Amino acid sequence: MTKQKPIELTNSRYRLGYHVAAPSGWINDPNGFCYFDGYYHVFYQHYPYSTEWGPMHWGHARSKNLVHWESLPIALTPGDKEDEDGCFSGSAIEKDGVLYLFYTGHHYYGDGDKEHFWQNQNMAYSTDGIHFTKYENNPIIAKEPGDNTHHFRDPKVWEKDGVYYMILGSQGEDGLGRAIVYSSKDLLDWEYEGPISKANGLKTEGFMWECPDFFNLDGKDILLLSPQGIDAQGKDYLNLFQTGYFIGDYDYKTATFTRGEFHELDKGHDFYATQTTLAPDGRRIVIAWMDMWESPMPEQEDGWAGVLTIPRELRLKNDHLYMTPVKELEGLRIKEVSNDSAVVSKELLVAEDASSSEVLVDIPLTGTNQEEVSFSLKTSNEELVLLTYSKATNEFILKRSDKDDLRYGTIQPCDKLSLRVFIDTSSIEIFINEGELVFTERFYTEEKTDVYVTVSEEETISYTVYQLDNNAVSYN
Repeated sequence: MTKQKPIELTNSRYRLGYHVAAPSGWINDPNGFCYFDGYYHVFYQHYPYSTEWGPMHWGHARSKNLVHWESLPIALTPGDKEDEDGCFSGSAIEKDGVLYLFYTGHHYYGDGDKEHFWQNQNMAYSTDGIHFTKYENNPIIAKEPGDNTHHFRDPKVWEKDGVYYMILGSQGEDGLGRAIVYSSKDLLDWEYEGPISKANGLKTEGFMWECPDFFNLDGKDILLLSPQGIDAQGKDYLNLFQTGYFIGDYDYKTATFTRGEFHELDKGHDFYATQTTLAPDGRRIVIAWMDMWESPMPEQEDGWAGVLTIPRELRLKNDHLYMTPVKELEGLRIKEVSNDSAVVSKELLVAEDASSSEVLVDIPLTGTNQEEVSFSLKTSNEELVLLTYSKATNEFILKRSDKDDLRYGTIQPCDKLSLRVFIDTSSIEIFINEGELVFTERFYTEEKTDVYVTVSEEETISYTVYQLDNNAVSYN
């Protein structure tokens, strides 16, 4: 039997320079984000034989500094009895010098109906962080609880006070999304604790909760997840599926999570399936898939599809998650151009040929009649991304040239707008006022891109532009 060969990369016009992607083929959710044996590891859902979604493998990359990434061999390949139709999303944890991966085995009933499937939970392990062996007694959890539907996936494992916990995304038999928890003393035998939280309604909190992550941050417990099926509500929840969080308090004795309302984490078009890890210095770092289901992906013509976001640090402030680029990304900077007293009468060109750039802009808002400020990414004949701020409403509106739907977000009243923007060939990630508001977007052009700032009243602003290393990811 001839071994199948991965699809070939045929064109690099949209390839990113400092974001994790696969050597070729399809990727989606980040998995197994962790720190092990001196490296940060990130895995991802991967189909190496097509630019379309297929039987999921676990692709793999590692980095010593969250900046320069090395692509590694595929970590998990489906086809065994416990995962015959896919190694779906999951997580990683270190125990006694061994790295354990927990993942969902996907199984079709063989009737041609892609919605007719069942799922179980499995484990694999490694001592070197590169070569993984599937546990001989898989599955570690053979089937979903009795009050669950067949939606039962994406295990995230953590340890607290000598006990291991696993949270799973699931759907109750009532058709509502929920998160369920298991516990274990040895990572092998798992006991069902029950559902810790569920959707309060189909249209308000969704029919399925994917990719749950659970952690304590600044004294509060955070359930970070990707609900499916939430209806758009005005200017919120405008993506096909959402990613966001609940803030609350978890009682480990009763397995109950008392929480508030759902909040979106990123207001852009292209942000889904987050996963976090705890850095050695205690920071909570998050990474996500920088695309969205059912969105056009022009890079599919070139032998690849999908990419991960830059790593971001999470902080909790006033019951709001702030998200900022990790400090290590300063290591990407190659060349600097700055101006701390640039006068803008209407429109100012801030950065030319910004295809691999970090742009910082500070715009004062006090003592002026400034009504509107905008930040745009343009080619010579097209405005690819336009972000407009209204001082009267503290609202940002984002418009993309290839989308007919806008995205919206608001910030607290402030004396100054501070924008930090990462641009990489076909992506832009915009962090506003220390990550109070974030927009993540893909865009596609083969032309040179420039950055402009526009004001409604003449103003003196400051900006810094860094050229970034566009060869920060090496592929095997």
